[in-house]
Amino acid sequence: MTTPPHRTRLTFHGPLSEARADALVQRLTRHRPTTVLDIGCGSGELMLRVLAAAPDANGTGIDLDTDDLARGRKAAADRGLASRARFLEESATGTTRGPADLVLCVGSSQALGGRLPEALGELRRLVTDHGRVLLGEGFWQRTPSPDELSRMWPDAAVTDHHDLTTLIGLAIEAGFRPEWTETASLDEWEEFESGYLADTEVWLAEHPRHPLAEETRQRVDRHRARWLTYRGILGLAYLTLVPTV
Repeated sequence: MTTPPHRTRLTFHGPLSEARADALVQRLTRHRPTTVLDIGCGSGELMLRVLAAAPDANGTGIDLDTDDLARGRKAAADRGLASRARFLEESATGTTRGPADLVLCVGSSQALGGRLPEALGELRRLVTDHGRVLLGEGFWQRTPSPDELSRMWPDAAVTDHHDLTTLIGLAIEAGFRPEWTETASLDEWEEFESGYLADTEVWLAEHPRHPLAEETRQRVDRHRARWLTYRGILGLAYLTLVPTV
């Protein structure tokens, strides 16, 4: 039976362009890390690019999604990085995998347990004193209205995110200085959200009477309605953080 395809048009599981990814990798490898830790790594695309640019580095990605981890292992093998990249199925909460010279935590701070201040404290614990952290974290570009919140994800609340000023302030309070601050553009968001749904949308157009079509259609329409609601309201910051020693 033909089933809806997995998301084949996404390179990164988030709003990240090739140009920004290249600039991030260049910046993050400038201090020549030898150990890389990727929290909530998924398929570890950014970690693998860092390893390719830092030939003396070894990387460890941790996640709970077995399918994503399998894709990461295959990608590492295909690129000749299998000997330097580990993908481990385990929780990041209280992890003992650090400290590392470079810690990646992109859209995954919740994996460290607790609220953002606690997650930032964990990131400070997991990075070496002269290392770097790349934090990819959501923030409100403006405060959403109650009606907008009701049309986002289930139980969405204003307290789910901070504004950018507060986010950076929390990072400083946790023992970091922001070396570089950048935010995903609307183009990056639209490329990501369109790519997230594109394969399934085409499948629905080609299989409108499939036994799984109605359930799939409802799920896709629900997701699209949510992201069109938070479009321009929810941002994603990429913060390159330097630990204070």
